[in-house]
Amino acid sequence: MIRTKSSPSYVVRFSRIHGNGVFAKVLIRKGTRIIEYRGLRSTIDAEREKPANDPQNPHHTFLFELSDGTAIEAGKSGNAARWINHGCAPNCEAIEEDGRVFIYALRTIRLGEELTYDYRLSIPGRISQRTRQAYACYCGAKTCRGSLLEPSSREG
Repeated sequence: MIRTKSSPSYVVRFSRIHGNGVFAKVLIRKGTRIIEYRGLRSTIDAEREKPANDPQNPHHTFLFELSDGTAIEAGKSGNAARWINHGCAPNCEAIEEDGRVFIYALRTIRLGEELTYDYRLSIPGRISQRTRQAYACYCGAKTCRGSLLEPSSREG
């Protein structure tokens, strides 16, 4: 298959991990920049004040926090990157570059393989067992830590 600049190396489809997922349409080599995480920009504080995108699942989010307190909210005007699921043994990583977030391949990704990166979600305050359960991980990795939260998140 010959790829052009307009032909992405991925496709969005149903995922066994959660809802939609992003899958390699071609072999993706280690170190490849795959996609930029895009959406509306605001501050993390402003985004945390907004009501949940999905009242049935208030912990589901398309929010990406940047190091300067900016947030990218991909729920309404985001791109396919918002469908990349969390994985405890990820094949991708999110790298912030000049206020933008790009997803890179950590290793070679085979055709048909689902793209994942470690969300390492950070939420303010102490983390209750109920909150930890709301952010449960279903990646299926042998090394799964059972949570989308930052490993150092405090148990309440």
